[in-house]
Amino acid sequence: MKKVRLGIIGIGNMGSGHYSNIEKGLCPEIEVTAVADINPDRIRWANETMPDTVQKFDNAIDMLDSGLVDAAIVAVPHYDHPGLVIECLNRGIHVMCEKPAGVYTKQVRQMNEAAKQHPDVVFGMMFNQRTNCVYRKMRELIQSGEYGQIRRTNWLITSWYRPQAYYDSGAWRATWSGEGGGVLLNQCPHQLDLWQWICGMPKKVLTKMQFGKWHNIEVEDDVTTYVEYENGATGVFITSTGDAAGSNRFEVQMDKGKLVVENNKLTLYELETAEPEFSKTNKEPFGSPKQTVIEVQTDGENPQHVGVLNKFAAAILRGEPLVAGGEEGINGLTLSNAMHLSAWLGKEIELPFDEDLFYDELMKRVATSVRKPETKAVFADTSNTYSGVK
Repeated sequence: MKKVRLGIIGIGNMGSGHYSNIEKGLCPEIEVTAVADINPDRIRWANETMPDTVQKFDNAIDMLDSGLVDAAIVAVPHYDHPGLVIECLNRGIHVMCEKPAGVYTKQVRQMNEAAKQHPDVVFGMMFNQRTNCVYRKMRELIQSGEYGQIRRTNWLITSWYRPQAYYDSGAWRATWSGEGGGVLLNQCPHQLDLWQWICGMPKKVLTKMQFGKWHNIEVEDDVTTYVEYENGATGVFITSTGDAAGSNRFEVQMDKGKLVVENNKLTLYELETAEPEFSKTNKEPFGSPKQTVIEVQTDGENPQHVGVLNKFAAAILRGEPLVAGGEEGINGLTLSNAMHLSAWLGKEIELPFDEDLFYDELMKRVATSVRKPETKAVFADTSNTYSGVK
């Protein structure tokens, strides 16, 4: 195999973006040979935009059974991700799943179990923010141990502003039945993934969230979360789609310094003496360890979606590592589900949480959602089936 023959399931915003990158030659080891979408308007667009060498299908299963693809990207609404990934896995078709991995961890756990049954099939998650040099370097410095243990993590990520027109652009958007959540499921999966990838998973989650505070929607658009880690460290995660002048600042305080990512720069506040040692030996009532402020140098690379797809092709063709394995998608979703459950029940949630309880609480909200789930199944999944384009 010289090139990976790729099929794209869902050619809405993300799927068409992936096609455009590949068509521009940014992924030289991939060629798009087929696309699938249940929306006739998108198929019409594909026929007008894509060459005849790209076969168009009105459902994913026919495309997967056509023999035209070695791999597929799943870029459909969130509920459908696990079921379509499983369909690929069962056919030996390599698969890249768009974020999030799914809507609820019980569903994603089934997907991960299916992946274990097909170890020769490459399964990746589209966590393109892991390719960002500032986050890669931040993780490297923390994992080196040079600056001691993590003491506190804070992420203020409110630069996801969306006007009402965004939510009005699709019936599935910002509904419990169509999307499964709001800012945590749509905008923040990347930050939740990075947070745990860099800092590890917490053991306790306490969340306050408001539903339709800034928009005419039924899901969350304002979230504040407090977490506790196994070593006693604490963290705060704040996000919203209602701040027109939002911020994106990620801080990690450690024994011997602090790392800050803001404005695409990584800054290290390096302490001359680790705080625990300084506090024990210092004799001055208002003393503090000397610090040096350093703008950390990185390799400058940030290939985003293209980088993830090129690694995906390399994994298929030569067995090289992925940016993110598909099984890792459950981690950030665990945080998201725990946040929702904490807000719904009004109490602290310990990890691991009761996945059946979360599912039951979610389904209560789906039952009263303004958009009811589609009844037509487009794949063989035992969980709820939904349809649409991302």
